[in-house]
Amino acid sequence: MKDYDESTAFLGQWGRFQQVVFFLLSASIVPNGLGAFSVVFLTDIPRHHCLIPEENLTQDWRDAIIPIEVVNGKREQSRCSRYRLDVVRNLSAQGFIPGRDVNLTDLEQEGCVDGWSYSKDIYQSTLVSEFDLVCSDQWKPPFTSTAFFLGFLVGSFISGQLSDRFGRKPVFFTTMAVQTTFSFCQAFSPSWTVFTILIFFNGLGQISNYVSGFVLGTEILTGDVRVIFSSMGVCLGYAIGYMILPLVAFFLRDWKSLLLAISLPGVLYIPLWWFIPESPRWLLSQGRVEEAEAIVRKAAKTNRVEAPTVIFKDYSAQEHLNVISLVKTQSVRSTTVILCLVWFSLSIGYYGLSLNTSRLHANPYISCFLSAAAEVPAYMSCWLALKYFPRRLSVIFILLLGGVSLFLIQLVPETLSELAVALEMLGKLVITSGTSLMYAYTAELYPTVLRNTAEGVCITVSRIGNCLAPFLLLLRESFEYLPYIILGTLAVVSAFAALYLPESFGKPLPQTIQQMQKRESMKCPCITRKEHLKPVVHLESRL
Repeated sequence: MKDYDESTAFLGQWGRFQQVVFFLLSASIVPNGLGAFSVVFLTDIPRHHCLIPEENLTQDWRDAIIPIEVVNGKREQSRCSRYRLDVVRNLSAQGFIPGRDVNLTDLEQEGCVDGWSYSKDIYQSTLVSEFDLVCSDQWKPPFTSTAFFLGFLVGSFISGQLSDRFGRKPVFFTTMAVQTTFSFCQAFSPSWTVFTILIFFNGLGQISNYVSGFVLGTEILTGDVRVIFSSMGVCLGYAIGYMILPLVAFFLRDWKSLLLAISLPGVLYIPLWWFIPESPRWLLSQGRVEEAEAIVRKAAKTNRVEAPTVIFKDYSAQEHLNVISLVKTQSVRSTTVILCLVWFSLSIGYYGLSLNTSRLHANPYISCFLSAAAEVPAYMSCWLALKYFPRRLSVIFILLLGGVSLFLIQLVPETLSELAVALEMLGKLVITSGTSLMYAYTAELYPTVLRNTAEGVCITVSRIGNCLAPFLLLLRESFEYLPYIILGTLAVVSAFAALYLPESFGKPLPQTIQQMQKRESMKCPCITRKEHLKPVVHLESRL
Protein backbone atom coordinates (compact mmCIF):
# COMPACT_ATOMS: atom_id res chain seq x y z
CA MET A 1 0.00 0.00 0.00
CA LYS A 2 1.50 3.31 -1.09
CA ASP A 3 1.64 6.31 1.19
CA TYR A 4 -1.19 8.76 0.47
CA ASP A 5 1.22 11.55 -0.44
CA GLU A 6 2.93 9.29 -2.96
CA SER A 7 -0.37 8.18 -4.46
CA THR A 8 -1.50 11.78 -5.03
CA ALA A 9 1.87 13.28 -5.99
CA PHE A 10 0.70 13.68 -9.60
CA LEU A 11 -1.66 16.45 -8.44
CA GLY A 12 1.20 18.72 -7.44
CA GLN A 13 1.12 20.76 -4.27
CA TRP A 14 -0.22 24.14 -5.38
CA GLY A 15 -2.70 23.71 -8.20
CA ARG A 16 -6.04 25.44 -8.46
CA PHE A 17 -7.71 22.72 -6.39
CA GLN A 18 -5.31 23.19 -3.47
CA GLN A 19 -5.56 26.97 -3.72
CA VAL A 20 -9.36 26.87 -3.43
CA VAL A 21 -9.24 24.55 -0.41
CA PHE A 22 -6.45 26.57 1.23
CA PHE A 23 -8.09 29.99 0.98
CA LEU A 24 -11.68 28.92 1.62
CA LEU A 25 -10.81 26.96 4.76
CA SER A 26 -8.55 29.76 6.00
CA ALA A 27 -11.32 32.30 5.42
CA SER A 28 -13.84 30.08 7.23
CA ILE A 29 -11.86 30.56 10.45
CA VAL A 30 -12.33 34.36 10.49
CA PRO A 31 -15.67 34.14 12.41
CA ASN A 32 -13.90 32.06 15.07
CA GLY A 33 -11.43 34.88 15.64
CA LEU A 34 -14.30 37.35 15.80
CA GLY A 35 -16.19 35.39 18.42
CA ALA A 36 -13.50 33.82 20.58
CA PHE A 37 -12.66 36.97 22.55
CA SER A 38 -15.90 38.89 22.20
CA VAL A 39 -16.37 38.15 25.91
CA VAL A 40 -13.64 40.75 26.56
CA PHE A 41 -16.14 43.42 25.50
CA LEU A 42 -19.38 41.65 26.36
CA THR A 43 -18.44 41.13 30.02
CA ASP A 44 -16.26 44.19 30.59
CA ILE A 45 -17.24 46.09 33.72
CA PRO A 46 -17.93 49.82 33.19
CA ARG A 47 -17.28 52.29 36.00
CA HIS A 48 -20.32 52.28 38.25
CA HIS A 49 -21.75 53.36 41.59
CA CYS A 50 -25.04 53.11 43.43
CA LEU A 51 -27.98 54.68 41.65
CA ILE A 52 -29.38 57.75 43.39
CA PRO A 53 -33.13 58.10 42.81
CA GLU A 54 -34.60 61.43 41.86
CA GLU A 55 -34.76 62.89 45.36
CA ASN A 56 -34.99 66.43 46.67
CA LEU A 57 -31.29 66.57 47.58
CA THR A 58 -28.96 69.54 47.41
CA GLN A 59 -26.14 69.24 44.89
CA ASP A 60 -23.62 69.02 47.75
CA TRP A 61 -25.34 65.95 49.20
CA ARG A 62 -25.87 64.41 45.78
CA ASP A 63 -22.11 64.65 45.19
CA ALA A 64 -21.25 63.33 48.66
CA ILE A 65 -23.73 60.45 49.04
CA ILE A 66 -21.32 57.95 47.49
CA PRO A 67 -18.47 57.10 49.94
CA ILE A 68 -14.87 57.50 48.82
CA GLU A 69 -12.64 54.41 49.06
CA VAL A 70 -8.95 53.79 48.44
CA VAL A 71 -8.42 51.06 45.83
CA ASN A 72 -4.86 50.12 44.79
CA GLY A 73 -3.62 53.38 46.27
CA LYS A 74 -6.18 55.50 44.41
CA ARG A 75 -9.23 57.30 45.78
CA GLU A 76 -12.44 56.48 43.96
CA GLN A 77 -16.16 56.30 44.56
CA SER A 78 -17.50 53.15 46.19
CA ARG A 79 -19.00 50.76 43.69
CA CYS A 80 -21.23 48.82 46.05
CA SER A 81 -22.41 51.14 48.82
CA ARG A 82 -23.84 54.58 49.56
CA TYR A 83 -24.78 56.53 52.65
CA ARG A 84 -28.30 55.72 53.82
CA LEU A 85 -30.66 57.64 51.61
CA ASP A 86 -33.23 58.43 54.33
CA VAL A 87 -30.55 59.90 56.60
CA VAL A 88 -29.03 61.96 53.78
CA ARG A 89 -32.50 63.17 52.75
CA ASN A 90 -33.15 64.48 56.28
CA LEU A 91 -29.75 66.16 56.58
CA SER A 92 -30.22 67.80 53.19
CA ALA A 93 -33.69 69.07 54.14
CA GLN A 94 -32.25 70.62 57.32
CA GLY A 95 -29.65 72.52 55.34
CA PHE A 96 -26.55 70.77 56.66
CA ILE A 97 -23.42 70.87 54.49
CA PRO A 98 -21.52 67.54 54.09
CA GLY A 99 -17.96 67.69 55.36
CA ARG A 100 -18.55 70.94 57.22
CA ASP A 101 -21.60 70.37 59.38
CA VAL A 102 -21.59 66.58 59.16
CA ASN A 103 -18.68 64.14 59.45
CA LEU A 104 -19.38 61.71 56.62
CA THR A 105 -17.44 58.86 58.23
CA ASP A 106 -20.03 58.82 61.02
CA LEU A 107 -22.91 58.13 58.62
CA GLU A 108 -24.32 54.64 58.20
CA GLN A 109 -23.93 53.02 54.78
CA GLU A 110 -26.23 50.74 52.79
CA GLY A 111 -25.99 48.64 49.66
CA CYS A 112 -27.18 49.67 46.21
CA VAL A 113 -30.82 48.88 46.93
CA ASP A 114 -32.01 50.97 43.95
CA GLY A 115 -29.54 49.50 41.48
CA TRP A 116 -26.46 50.99 39.83
CA SER A 117 -25.54 53.83 37.56
CA TYR A 118 -23.03 52.85 34.84
CA SER A 119 -20.61 55.07 32.97
CA LYS A 120 -21.14 55.24 29.22
CA ASP A 121 -17.74 56.71 28.43
CA ILE A 122 -16.63 53.48 26.71
CA TYR A 123 -19.72 51.28 26.28
CA GLN A 124 -23.36 52.02 25.72
CA SER A 125 -24.13 48.72 27.43
CA THR A 126 -22.51 45.44 28.30
CA LEU A 127 -23.80 42.21 29.73
CA VAL A 128 -22.71 43.55 33.13
CA SER A 129 -24.76 46.73 32.93
CA GLU A 130 -27.72 44.90 31.38
CA PHE A 131 -28.08 42.36 34.20
CA ASP A 132 -26.24 44.18 37.05
CA LEU A 133 -23.43 41.63 37.33
CA VAL A 134 -21.52 43.58 39.99
CA CYS A 135 -20.87 43.54 43.74
CA SER A 136 -22.47 40.35 45.11
CA ASP A 137 -22.78 39.07 41.53
CA GLN A 138 -19.26 40.00 40.46
CA TRP A 139 -18.42 36.30 40.07
CA LYS A 140 -20.80 36.04 37.12
CA PRO A 141 -18.71 37.82 34.42
CA PRO A 142 -15.70 35.47 34.83
CA PHE A 143 -18.09 32.53 35.06
CA THR A 144 -19.60 33.62 31.75
CA SER A 145 -16.18 33.27 30.16
CA THR A 146 -15.75 29.93 31.90
CA ALA A 147 -19.08 28.70 30.50
CA PHE A 148 -17.86 29.64 27.02
CA PHE A 149 -14.65 27.69 27.55
CA LEU A 150 -16.57 24.75 29.01
CA GLY A 151 -18.27 24.64 25.62
CA PHE A 152 -14.76 24.53 24.15
CA LEU A 153 -13.93 21.61 26.41
CA VAL A 154 -16.99 19.54 25.49
CA GLY A 155 -16.72 20.47 21.81
CA SER A 156 -13.07 19.48 21.68
CA PHE A 157 -13.90 16.06 23.08
CA ILE A 158 -16.93 15.16 20.99
CA SER A 159 -15.97 16.83 17.69
CA GLY A 160 -12.90 14.65 17.22
CA GLN A 161 -14.82 11.43 17.69
CA LEU A 162 -17.76 12.61 15.57
CA SER A 163 -15.39 13.72 12.82
CA ASP A 164 -13.54 10.40 12.85
CA ARG A 165 -16.82 8.53 12.63
CA PHE A 166 -19.01 10.62 10.31
CA GLY A 167 -16.43 12.55 8.31
CA ARG A 168 -14.62 15.87 8.43
CA LYS A 169 -16.90 17.79 6.09
CA PRO A 170 -20.32 17.10 7.72
CA VAL A 171 -19.02 17.95 11.18
CA PHE A 172 -17.29 21.07 9.87
CA PHE A 173 -20.47 22.54 8.39
CA THR A 174 -22.79 21.35 11.17
CA THR A 175 -20.69 23.00 13.83
CA MET A 176 -20.47 26.17 11.73
CA ALA A 177 -24.27 26.30 11.84
CA VAL A 178 -24.26 25.68 15.61
CA GLN A 179 -21.77 28.49 16.16
CA THR A 180 -23.73 30.98 14.03
CA THR A 181 -27.16 30.09 15.41
CA PHE A 182 -26.30 30.26 19.11
CA SER A 183 -24.23 33.41 18.71
CA PHE A 184 -27.24 35.06 17.07
CA CYS A 185 -29.62 33.86 19.77
CA GLN A 186 -27.41 35.26 22.53
CA ALA A 187 -28.36 38.79 21.49
CA PHE A 188 -31.95 38.11 22.57
CA SER A 189 -31.18 36.57 25.96
CA PRO A 190 -33.79 37.64 28.55
CA SER A 191 -31.50 36.84 31.49
CA TRP A 192 -27.92 36.13 32.42
CA THR A 193 -28.75 32.45 32.96
CA VAL A 194 -30.10 32.04 29.43
CA PHE A 195 -27.10 33.92 28.03
CA THR A 196 -24.70 31.61 29.86
CA ILE A 197 -26.41 28.50 28.51
CA LEU A 198 -26.32 29.86 24.96
CA ILE A 199 -22.66 30.91 25.18
CA PHE A 200 -21.80 27.36 26.25
CA PHE A 201 -23.22 25.96 23.00
CA ASN A 202 -21.63 28.81 21.06
CA GLY A 203 -18.24 27.78 22.44
CA LEU A 204 -18.96 24.14 21.63
CA GLY A 205 -19.69 25.04 18.01
CA GLN A 206 -16.71 27.36 17.65
CA ILE A 207 -13.99 24.95 18.71
CA SER A 208 -15.60 22.01 16.91
CA ASN A 209 -15.74 24.02 13.70
CA TYR A 210 -12.13 25.12 14.09
CA VAL A 211 -10.84 21.62 14.80
CA SER A 212 -12.79 20.00 11.95
CA GLY A 213 -11.74 22.67 9.46
CA PHE A 214 -8.11 22.40 10.48
CA VAL A 215 -8.02 18.62 10.12
CA LEU A 216 -9.89 18.73 6.83
CA GLY A 217 -7.36 21.14 5.32
CA THR A 218 -4.28 19.36 6.58
CA GLU A 219 -5.51 16.01 5.30
CA ILE A 220 -6.33 17.35 1.84
CA LEU A 221 -3.18 19.42 1.39
CA THR A 222 0.28 17.89 1.17
CA GLY A 223 3.93 18.76 1.62
CA ASP A 224 5.02 22.34 2.22
CA VAL A 225 1.53 23.66 1.47
CA ARG A 226 0.23 21.64 4.41
CA VAL A 227 2.88 23.25 6.61
CA ILE A 228 1.88 26.74 5.51
CA PHE A 229 -1.82 26.01 5.99
CA SER A 230 -1.47 24.56 9.47
CA SER A 231 1.01 27.13 10.75
CA MET A 232 -0.08 30.30 8.94
CA GLY A 233 -3.16 29.91 6.75
CA VAL A 234 -5.74 28.86 9.29
CA CYS A 235 -3.97 30.79 12.06
CA LEU A 236 -3.85 34.05 10.16
CA GLY A 237 -7.54 33.64 9.34
CA TYR A 238 -8.15 33.44 13.08
CA ALA A 239 -5.85 36.42 13.75
CA ILE A 240 -7.62 38.53 11.11
CA GLY A 241 -10.95 37.88 12.80
CA TYR A 242 -9.38 38.67 16.17
CA MET A 243 -8.01 42.00 14.87
CA ILE A 244 -11.35 42.92 13.28
CA LEU A 245 -13.14 42.34 16.60
CA PRO A 246 -11.99 45.58 18.35
CA LEU A 247 -12.83 47.57 15.22
CA VAL A 248 -16.37 46.18 15.16
CA ALA A 249 -16.71 46.65 18.93
CA PHE A 250 -15.50 50.26 18.64
CA PHE A 251 -18.37 51.19 16.31
CA LEU A 252 -20.97 48.92 17.96
CA ARG A 253 -20.76 49.68 21.66
CA ASP A 254 -24.01 47.97 22.57
CA TRP A 255 -23.55 44.30 23.46
CA LYS A 256 -26.57 43.12 21.48
CA SER A 257 -25.49 44.89 18.30
CA LEU A 258 -21.98 43.48 18.69
CA LEU A 259 -23.30 39.92 18.97
CA LEU A 260 -25.46 40.29 15.89
CA ALA A 261 -22.53 41.68 13.92
CA ILE A 262 -20.16 38.84 14.79
CA SER A 263 -22.76 36.11 14.21
CA LEU A 264 -24.10 37.05 10.80
CA PRO A 265 -20.86 36.44 8.79
CA GLY A 266 -21.33 32.71 9.40
CA VAL A 267 -24.26 32.75 6.97
CA LEU A 268 -21.90 33.78 4.16
CA TYR A 269 -20.08 30.45 4.38
CA ILE A 270 -23.04 28.25 3.45
CA PRO A 271 -22.03 28.09 -0.27
CA LEU A 272 -18.67 26.60 0.73
CA TRP A 273 -20.39 23.20 0.95
CA TRP A 274 -20.19 22.94 -2.84
CA PHE A 275 -16.51 23.90 -3.03
CA ILE A 276 -14.87 22.06 -0.13
CA PRO A 277 -14.61 18.26 -0.54
CA GLU A 278 -14.47 15.51 2.05
CA SER A 279 -11.04 14.36 3.15
CA PRO A 280 -9.84 11.57 0.81
CA ARG A 281 -7.62 10.32 3.62
CA TRP A 282 -10.63 9.82 5.86
CA LEU A 283 -12.59 8.11 3.09
CA LEU A 284 -9.70 5.69 2.55
CA SER A 285 -9.55 4.93 6.26
CA GLN A 286 -13.22 3.93 6.00
CA GLY A 287 -12.63 1.72 2.97
CA ARG A 288 -14.53 4.12 0.65
CA VAL A 289 -11.88 3.99 -2.04
CA GLU A 290 -14.16 4.85 -4.97
CA GLU A 291 -15.34 8.08 -3.32
CA ALA A 292 -11.77 9.06 -2.48
CA GLU A 293 -10.67 8.41 -6.08
CA ALA A 294 -13.60 10.46 -7.41
CA ILE A 295 -12.48 13.48 -5.35
CA VAL A 296 -8.86 13.12 -6.43
CA ARG A 297 -9.85 12.72 -10.11
CA LYS A 298 -11.96 15.87 -9.87
CA ALA A 299 -8.95 17.64 -8.31
CA ALA A 300 -6.77 16.41 -11.19
CA LYS A 301 -9.26 17.83 -13.67
CA THR A 302 -9.28 21.16 -11.82
CA ASN A 303 -5.46 21.21 -11.82
CA ARG A 304 -5.41 20.15 -15.50
CA VAL A 305 -3.26 17.09 -14.90
CA GLU A 306 -3.88 13.50 -15.93
CA ALA A 307 -4.70 10.99 -13.21
CA PRO A 308 -3.43 7.39 -13.40
CA THR A 309 -5.88 4.60 -14.16
CA VAL A 310 -5.70 3.36 -10.57
CA ILE A 311 -4.85 5.93 -7.92
CA PHE A 312 -5.14 3.98 -4.68
CA LYS A 313 -3.97 0.38 -4.67
CA ASP A 314 -4.64 -2.16 -1.93
CA TYR A 315 -6.47 0.33 0.33
CA SER A 316 -9.08 -1.12 2.67
CA ALA A 317 -11.00 -0.04 5.74
CA GLN A 318 -8.80 0.28 8.79
CA GLU A 319 -9.59 -0.86 12.28
CA HIS A 320 -11.94 1.57 14.03
CA LEU A 321 -10.16 3.19 16.96
CA ASN A 322 -11.60 5.28 19.75
CA VAL A 323 -10.39 7.28 22.72
CA ILE A 324 -9.49 4.07 24.60
CA SER A 325 -6.79 3.43 22.01
CA LEU A 326 -4.91 6.45 23.37
CA VAL A 327 -4.19 4.67 26.64
CA LYS A 328 -4.01 1.00 25.62
CA THR A 329 -0.25 0.79 25.16
CA GLN A 330 2.49 2.34 27.27
CA SER A 331 4.16 4.24 24.42
CA VAL A 332 0.96 5.83 23.09
CA ARG A 333 -0.25 6.52 26.63
CA SER A 334 2.99 8.34 27.59
CA THR A 335 2.87 10.49 24.49
CA THR A 336 -0.78 11.39 25.10
CA VAL A 337 -0.23 12.33 28.76
CA ILE A 338 2.78 14.57 27.98
CA LEU A 339 0.97 16.23 25.10
CA CYS A 340 -2.03 16.92 27.35
CA LEU A 341 0.25 18.61 29.91
CA VAL A 342 1.88 20.79 27.25
CA TRP A 343 -1.50 21.66 25.75
CA PHE A 344 -2.88 22.59 29.19
CA SER A 345 0.05 24.87 30.00
CA LEU A 346 -0.06 26.65 26.65
CA SER A 347 -3.82 27.04 26.72
CA ILE A 348 -4.11 28.55 30.19
CA GLY A 349 -1.22 30.84 29.32
CA TYR A 350 -2.72 31.92 26.00
CA TYR A 351 -6.20 32.66 27.31
CA GLY A 352 -4.96 34.07 30.61
CA LEU A 353 -2.75 36.61 28.85
CA SER A 354 -5.40 37.35 26.20
CA LEU A 355 -8.10 38.04 28.78
CA ASN A 356 -5.63 40.22 30.68
CA THR A 357 -5.12 42.61 27.75
CA SER A 358 -7.40 45.28 29.26
CA ARG A 359 -4.55 46.05 31.66
CA LEU A 360 -2.13 46.86 28.84
CA HIS A 361 -3.79 50.15 27.90
CA ALA A 362 -6.53 52.38 29.27
CA ASN A 363 -8.45 51.90 26.01
CA PRO A 364 -9.77 48.30 25.78
CA TYR A 365 -10.05 48.52 21.98
CA ILE A 366 -6.36 49.34 21.59
CA SER A 367 -5.49 46.64 24.14
CA CYS A 368 -7.43 44.01 22.22
CA PHE A 369 -5.88 45.03 18.91
CA LEU A 370 -2.36 44.87 20.36
CA SER A 371 -3.04 41.39 21.68
CA ALA A 372 -4.41 40.30 18.31
CA ALA A 373 -1.58 41.90 16.35
CA ALA A 374 0.98 39.99 18.43
CA GLU A 375 -0.40 36.79 16.93
CA VAL A 376 0.74 37.62 13.39
CA PRO A 377 4.50 37.41 14.10
CA ALA A 378 3.75 34.43 16.36
CA TYR A 379 2.26 32.47 13.47
CA MET A 380 5.07 33.48 11.14
CA SER A 381 7.66 32.25 13.62
CA CYS A 382 5.66 29.04 13.98
CA TRP A 383 5.82 28.51 10.23
CA LEU A 384 9.59 28.98 10.26
CA ALA A 385 9.93 26.55 13.16
CA LEU A 386 7.79 23.93 11.42
CA LYS A 387 9.71 24.26 8.19
CA TYR A 388 13.27 24.24 9.47
CA PHE A 389 13.49 22.95 13.05
CA PRO A 390 12.68 19.71 14.89
CA ARG A 391 9.29 19.78 16.59
CA ARG A 392 10.40 18.72 20.04
CA LEU A 393 13.26 21.22 20.20
CA SER A 394 10.93 24.02 19.06
CA VAL A 395 8.32 23.19 21.71
CA ILE A 396 10.91 23.08 24.50
CA PHE A 397 12.47 26.40 23.45
CA ILE A 398 9.07 28.10 23.23
CA LEU A 399 7.97 26.88 26.66
CA LEU A 400 11.22 27.94 28.32
CA LEU A 401 11.25 31.38 26.67
CA GLY A 402 7.60 31.98 27.57
CA GLY A 403 8.08 30.81 31.15
CA VAL A 404 11.19 32.93 31.76
CA SER A 405 9.61 36.08 30.29
CA LEU A 406 6.61 35.72 32.61
CA PHE A 407 8.84 35.07 35.63
CA LEU A 408 10.83 38.25 34.92
CA ILE A 409 7.75 40.51 35.06
CA GLN A 410 7.77 40.53 38.86
CA LEU A 411 11.35 41.87 38.85
CA VAL A 412 10.53 44.94 36.75
CA PRO A 413 10.37 48.21 38.77
CA GLU A 414 7.08 50.12 38.66
CA THR A 415 8.86 52.99 36.91
CA LEU A 416 9.51 50.68 33.92
CA SER A 417 5.93 49.64 33.23
CA GLU A 418 6.63 49.59 29.48
CA LEU A 419 9.19 46.83 30.04
CA ALA A 420 6.64 44.78 31.97
CA VAL A 421 4.18 45.17 29.09
CA ALA A 422 6.90 44.14 26.62
CA LEU A 423 7.69 40.99 28.63
CA GLU A 424 4.01 40.09 28.83
CA MET A 425 3.60 40.58 25.07
CA LEU A 426 6.71 38.45 24.48
CA GLY A 427 5.16 35.74 26.62
CA LYS A 428 1.90 36.04 24.66
CA LEU A 429 3.77 35.88 21.35
CA VAL A 430 5.76 32.73 22.09
CA ILE A 431 2.84 30.96 23.79
CA THR A 432 0.65 31.73 20.77
CA SER A 433 3.37 30.35 18.51
CA GLY A 434 3.61 27.25 20.69
CA THR A 435 -0.14 26.68 20.61
CA SER A 436 -0.13 26.86 16.82
CA LEU A 437 2.84 24.51 16.61
CA MET A 438 1.21 21.96 18.92
CA TYR A 439 -1.75 21.55 16.57
CA ALA A 440 0.66 20.44 13.86
CA TYR A 441 2.97 18.42 16.11
CA THR A 442 0.11 16.47 17.69
CA ALA A 443 -1.40 15.65 14.32
CA GLU A 444 1.91 14.37 13.01
CA LEU A 445 2.28 11.87 15.84
CA TYR A 446 -1.04 10.01 15.44
CA PRO A 447 -2.37 7.85 12.57
CA THR A 448 -5.24 8.92 10.32
CA VAL A 449 -7.83 6.70 12.06
CA LEU A 450 -6.99 8.24 15.44
CA ARG A 451 -5.74 11.70 14.53
CA ASN A 452 -8.89 13.73 15.07
CA THR A 453 -9.77 11.86 18.27
CA ALA A 454 -6.26 12.37 19.67
CA GLU A 455 -6.28 16.07 18.84
CA GLY A 456 -9.75 16.34 20.34
CA VAL A 457 -8.65 14.73 23.61
CA CYS A 458 -5.55 16.95 23.89
CA ILE A 459 -7.59 20.05 23.16
CA THR A 460 -10.25 18.92 25.65
CA VAL A 461 -7.64 18.82 28.40
CA SER A 462 -6.31 22.20 27.28
CA ARG A 463 -9.81 23.67 27.60
CA ILE A 464 -9.68 22.98 31.32
CA GLY A 465 -6.97 25.63 31.28
CA ASN A 466 -9.33 27.93 29.36
CA CYS A 467 -11.98 27.50 32.03
CA LEU A 468 -9.54 28.25 34.83
CA ALA A 469 -7.96 31.30 33.12
CA PRO A 470 -10.66 33.87 34.09
CA PHE A 471 -10.38 32.89 37.76
CA LEU A 472 -6.59 32.66 37.64
CA LEU A 473 -6.53 36.38 36.89
CA LEU A 474 -8.48 37.04 40.09
CA LEU A 475 -5.44 35.84 42.08
CA ARG A 476 -3.73 39.16 41.36
CA GLU A 477 -6.02 40.61 44.03
CA SER A 478 -3.98 38.63 46.57
CA PHE A 479 -0.57 39.09 44.91
CA GLU A 480 -0.23 41.06 41.70
CA TYR A 481 2.33 38.74 40.12
CA LEU A 482 0.89 35.40 41.24
CA PRO A 483 -0.80 34.64 37.86
CA TYR A 484 2.50 35.20 36.05
CA ILE A 485 4.38 32.95 38.49
CA ILE A 486 1.86 30.13 38.04
CA LEU A 487 1.88 30.42 34.24
CA GLY A 488 5.68 30.55 34.14
CA THR A 489 6.00 27.49 36.38
CA LEU A 490 3.62 25.46 34.24
CA ALA A 491 5.55 26.41 31.10
CA VAL A 492 8.92 25.36 32.55
CA VAL A 493 7.58 22.04 33.91
CA SER A 494 6.01 21.27 30.53
CA ALA A 495 9.30 22.03 28.78
CA PHE A 496 11.08 19.32 30.76
CA ALA A 497 8.21 16.86 30.14
CA ALA A 498 8.45 17.54 26.39
CA LEU A 499 11.95 16.04 26.40
CA TYR A 500 10.27 12.61 26.35
CA LEU A 501 8.11 13.24 23.28
CA PRO A 502 8.98 11.49 19.99
CA GLU A 503 10.20 13.51 17.03
CA SER A 504 8.18 13.80 13.82
CA PHE A 505 10.16 16.31 11.77
CA GLY A 506 10.88 15.07 8.24
CA LYS A 507 8.79 11.90 8.62
CA PRO A 508 5.65 10.88 6.71
CA LEU A 509 2.36 10.90 8.54
CA PRO A 510 1.57 7.55 10.15
CA GLN A 511 -1.36 5.74 8.57
CA THR A 512 -1.79 3.04 11.23
CA ILE A 513 -1.30 2.68 14.98
CA GLN A 514 1.55 0.24 14.28
CA GLN A 515 3.45 2.91 12.35
CA MET A 516 3.00 5.30 15.26
CA GLN A 517 4.33 2.76 17.75
CA LYS A 518 7.37 2.05 15.57
CA ARG A 519 8.15 5.73 15.53
CA GLU A 520 7.91 5.94 19.30
CA SER A 521 10.23 2.99 19.76
CA MET A 522 13.07 4.88 18.08
CA LYS A 523 15.90 5.57 20.50
CA CYS A 524 17.60 8.45 18.80
CA PRO A 525 15.78 11.76 19.26
CA CYS A 526 17.49 13.30 16.26
CA ILE A 527 16.44 13.04 12.66
CA THR A 528 19.33 11.95 10.45
CA ARG A 529 19.15 13.14 6.89
CA LYS A 530 21.57 13.01 4.01
CA GLU A 531 23.10 16.39 3.41
CA HIS A 532 22.12 16.51 -0.23
CA LEU A 533 18.45 16.04 0.54
CA LYS A 534 16.17 19.04 0.84
CA PRO A 535 14.44 19.28 4.26
CA VAL A 536 11.09 17.56 4.11
CA VAL A 537 8.27 18.63 6.39
CA HIS A 538 5.11 16.62 6.68
CA LEU A 539 2.45 18.26 8.77
CA GLU A 540 -1.01 16.99 9.07
CA SER A 541 -3.29 18.89 11.27
CA ARG A 542 -3.70 21.79 13.49
CA LEU A 543 -6.95 20.94 15.14
